[in-house]
Amino acid sequence: MSLSDPIGDMIARVKNAQSRSHKKVELPSSKFKTKIADILKNEGFIKDFKIDAKDNKSVLSLELKYHSGNPVISAFERVSKPGRRIFSSADGLPKINNGLGIAIISTPKGVMTDIDARKERVGGEIICKVF
Repeated sequence: MSLSDPIGDMIARVKNAQSRSHKKVELPSSKFKTKIADILKNEGFIKDFKIDAKDNKSVLSLELKYHSGNPVISAFERVSKPGRRIFSSADGLPKINNGLGIAIISTPKGVMTDIDARKERVGGEIICKVF
């Protein structure tokens, strides 16, 4: 099965799993999704992630995080879509929820948060917003 927007699919699966209070969610793995999962773990939005092999395909498992029964990720939105790419310079990177959230940016130096991209003075494609 071919997906036109695998990152959008990842976001939808996480949102759906959180709305049903699932402890973990599984999705097809890729290097890009693994980097996003690593950022989410480092920023404290998910507990952990791991890559398993099922039926000759790699599967990314995310352990979702809850606080007092509510999901830690209150909003997870795709910004740049396949039909409309959104790019920003280092100076024009958005502040998400007055600094309480993060934007995940794909830069020439790799996938990073908006805070790290500002520190390194590098812009790129704004993949998604998390808060």
